[in-house]
Amino acid sequence: MGPHTMAAISTAGLTKQYPGVQALTDLTLDVPEGAIFGFLGPNGAGKTTAIRILAGLARPSSGSAKVAGIPVWAGARFRRQVGYLAQEPRFYGWMSGRETVAYVASLYPPSERPTAPRIDESLRVVGLGDAAHRRTSTYSGGMRQRLGIAQALVAEPAVLLLDEPVSALDPLGRREVLDLLAALRGQATVFYSTHILDDVQRVSDHVAILDAGRLIRSSSTADLLASFSTGRMRVVLGDATDDTALRLVGLPGVQAVEPAERSGDARGYRLRVDPAALAVTQRAVAAMAADQGLVLIHNDVERLDLEDVFLKLTDPQERAA
Repeated sequence: MGPHTMAAISTAGLTKQYPGVQALTDLTLDVPEGAIFGFLGPNGAGKTTAIRILAGLARPSSGSAKVAGIPVWAGARFRRQVGYLAQEPRFYGWMSGRETVAYVASLYPPSERPTAPRIDESLRVVGLGDAAHRRTSTYSGGMRQRLGIAQALVAEPAVLLLDEPVSALDPLGRREVLDLLAALRGQATVFYSTHILDDVQRVSDHVAILDAGRLIRSSSTADLLASFSTGRMRVVLGDATDDTALRLVGLPGVQAVEPAERSGDARGYRLRVDPAALAVTQRAVAAMAADQGLVLIHNDVERLDLEDVFLKLTDPQERAA
């Protein structure tokens, strides 16, 4: 985070022990305000424990946590800041979607109780406006998760805590909920846990990786992926000639050039590049193409995807290195 960025969530040394189990160890983490923050780790990594503590539903064995600058155990002042969705939420099937959200709204003190228009707005935001009158027993899995987000949103909290909101859904339901999370950017800080790596890469601008109760890495998603560059580039040029490869070899940072795919007048190349010079090499490729009158079709740095990064970070030998 930058020096003037407020932490929506801040933890220091958060630790939770159960009899015979160390669920969470020394979790120190800052979540930037307004982030879509993916809390990533395998099942049993400690994600649910951490989220329950942040929601005020469990107390740590040691350490501290704040949400929107307010200590987690500050009572009503804290609870106003947080919307929470448990993993695989359950609703009364005989209630309609609107009745469900209205019931949650009724639990707030009268002076802070969400109004009827706000209840309707929260259902509209999650795409359930037209289904608000239906019993929740008729909802699909994706609709139930979106209803859960609606009830978490109804009081307009600063932070949404969502525990595995897509893990039990089919591909269509996952897409619905992930699109909703992306659409919430700017309305609240969204902190959600998952063990599905592709979901984090699709919608999260920040990520923390937890393994065996310990924080392995926390950064912006882009910075995390960039830090695991393969040191390779893919370049495709239209109107390339036989001597184009030689010109590429002579560019700053280029260590080797291998011919790749070829289609019509377009030729592809794989460049092995000094990782410290990737940006310089990209600019040099663009300048060479312009100078030679070539059509620059691709000029891409190859990076590991989040799954490769996760496997490297959670491998004991890699971590020791």
